[in-house]
Amino acid sequence: MASSEADKKMDQWKNQVMLGTLPNDFLRMPQSRAQTQEEVDHATALHLQHQMMTQPQQAVGRLQMTVVSAVLNKNYGMTRMDPYVRVRVGHYVYETQTDTNGAKTPRWSKVFQIYQFPKGVNTVHIEIFDERTLTDDELIAWVNLPIPETIFQGETVDEWYTLSGKLGEGQEGTINVVLSYSTAPAPALPHPLGPVMMVPPPYAYSEYAHVPVYTLPPNQLPPTTATPSPTRPISEEDLKQVEEMFPSVEAEVVRSVLEASGGNKETAINSLLQMQDS
Repeated sequence: MASSEADKKMDQWKNQVMLGTLPNDFLRMPQSRAQTQEEVDHATALHLQHQMMTQPQQAVGRLQMTVVSAVLNKNYGMTRMDPYVRVRVGHYVYETQTDTNGAKTPRWSKVFQIYQFPKGVNTVHIEIFDERTLTDDELIAWVNLPIPETIFQGETVDEWYTLSGKLGEGQEGTINVVLSYSTAPAPALPHPLGPVMMVPPPYAYSEYAHVPVYTLPPNQLPPTTATPSPTRPISEEDLKQVEEMFPSVEAEVVRSVLEASGGNKETAINSLLQMQDS
């Protein structure tokens, strides 16, 4: 009777066994919408990186852009305001340093060299943020700056541009930007370009659609390993001299210190002196 019940249970287990090739999602948790979107964004960035490496945009020169300063109409900080600027030119994204406590009159004087400036790009998108410590940085002003055609004839354009924001169109103040153009050759990009990093920007109060910023990490050099100093053999003469200099120290301690010093007698003597001083 017991054997019959055992056979029945065995048959039930066999019926529950999955035969053949396991599905790809076997024992995997279902992905959330955020994870799926992140994978799509990362794949898009990799595709863009591949295009940049294999089919670069038709370069026509170098755009030099200097973000000098701004005069803002409102201080959005609780106690102070620390503004910085983010610049978008085509697929390129740049940032200035933060002007700590710059408040309504921040200064940056940051120069951007935009090499391989692509054809078809005729605007620069500028955003001013207030850097925060405990909360997300706040977007306080922005402007879509048309690139003047005169810079392509060799002219340098130094202008103040009106800013928009929560106060309204053109009501947030002005920003001073200097633009020039040259046909200097672009520096060669290092290869391989390395992995792509995603920097999710914290945005609010903007009429523009924002996307994660993908950038290339700086080249990382392999860690260098310190070359150990060569170990000299410990001679009985050196050991005897050090023992005579430290008669109160046991012979085994002297030998151990000398061995730890790589056979360097001067280093061993200094270590023993420090031991006695302590």
